[in-house]
Amino acid sequence: MSDVQVNIGDKVWKMAGVLKHAGVAFTDYVAQLTYLLFLKMEDENRRFYGDGIPMPDGCSWQELLELDGSELVEKYEYMLASLSVQNNILGVIFHKARNLISMPVHLRKVIDMIARETWLAIDTDVKGQIYESILAKNASSEKGAGQYFTPRALIRAIVDVMQPGVHMKIHDPFCGTGGFLLGAYEYIRRQKPDTQDLLALKRDGITGNDLTPLIVSLCSMNMYLHGIFSVEDAEDKSLCPIQCCDTLRTPEERAFDMILANPPFGTAANVIDGEKTGELTDDRYFATTSNTQLNALQHIMAVLKNTGRAAVVLPDNVLFESGAGEQIRKRLLEQCNLHTILRLPCGIFYAHGVKANVLFFDRCPLDNKNHHTERIWVYDYRTNIKHTLKQNPLKRENLDDFVTCYCAGNLSARQATWSEDTPDGRWRSFSYEEIIQRDKTNLDIKWLKDDTEVIEGSIPELMQMLEDELAKEQAAFAQLQELLKDIQF
Repeated sequence: MSDVQVNIGDKVWKMAGVLKHAGVAFTDYVAQLTYLLFLKMEDENRRFYGDGIPMPDGCSWQELLELDGSELVEKYEYMLASLSVQNNILGVIFHKARNLISMPVHLRKVIDMIARETWLAIDTDVKGQIYESILAKNASSEKGAGQYFTPRALIRAIVDVMQPGVHMKIHDPFCGTGGFLLGAYEYIRRQKPDTQDLLALKRDGITGNDLTPLIVSLCSMNMYLHGIFSVEDAEDKSLCPIQCCDTLRTPEERAFDMILANPPFGTAANVIDGEKTGELTDDRYFATTSNTQLNALQHIMAVLKNTGRAAVVLPDNVLFESGAGEQIRKRLLEQCNLHTILRLPCGIFYAHGVKANVLFFDRCPLDNKNHHTERIWVYDYRTNIKHTLKQNPLKRENLDDFVTCYCAGNLSARQATWSEDTPDGRWRSFSYEEIIQRDKTNLDIKWLKDDTEVIEGSIPELMQMLEDELAKEQAAFAQLQELLKDIQF
């Protein structure tokens, strides 16, 4: 970590503490930091290079520097309102933006902190790392955006085995703060592709969607700071690589070579913006369910190109849920080659108690074959593995053995580490016939002996886990009441 990164990072954290005591939540602080940092960098673009995107009248960074007190707050709120309705990248980054630092003195402090740095003089990689660290801190904070943040160590391992290419159309339909998209871009950049090919990739080869306006702003800013797109490449809002939309309910005209995703956990909302949403009924969804992850899996299967590849983080229930779940798993085995499942340990996600897996599959051309999955390889990195977010966080090297076993680029060379003579091996395969004979085509496959059922973590983490479990039970009970309310007993 560079001295510049440490220095600026320290300033950001100290300011977060000041604002927290003033009642400004960390997520609200990050949002304002994003808006103000963008304004400062575009001001530098114009002053130093005569470049950058044209700003609406009355929306310059310099005007903020000249004001104090209530006039500062009023000007800032006017600027956010004006920028949010622009039909270009400004309208994406400032979509539904509003000021959440109401005290002029605190807003002044944040502006002054940003004003002290010349951001364009800082290397792109360093700026990106600073912002990524801010997003990680936000994910781990109380009431933060942890559900939008996939552990970067896991992302790096997934990208390393998926090996994205510069000529691919790469997409994350549930992009959160952009971790998978950034991981794919950095992997491709390390391969030192032709400059023009890399420019084409940045222009329209890496795209993502998210439902939450603030998260779209954070993701867009994250990509902007990493140099993945420039404001000139997004003069129209529709050309921006990150779109704010409900992926599951928005028709998708494109098809993709690679999808990397961690869909949101939970059930689909029945109401969005005060309106009932109804069932998902278009051609992407051959099975009807309110399970968001099962619908996400159906969507991904539908929008992959023939021979397209996907890696998707999904919770355990996708592997064993009956009804629609079984129907979707069978279709997945028939239409795609589901060749790998990585079982993940608890304690690596900011949502406590999550049990998840990564499914790796390839879309196959339509033909007369009854199924395209012949053999599923399972790597069990859950049984007897203990991680926590603070004391023992997941590191990239923890997944080195999985990456080696995966044999990216030559799946036929895979060799099991499990056998009757080596019963502790974490890597073994199962034939299609073995899978299809399991009850409900259950893909939740275990073979290692679990030596402990002890749940570890700090007291706050354990308390949060208990709260999360209680919330899940209460939500399930509320759903049951809703289902039964019209039934006469």
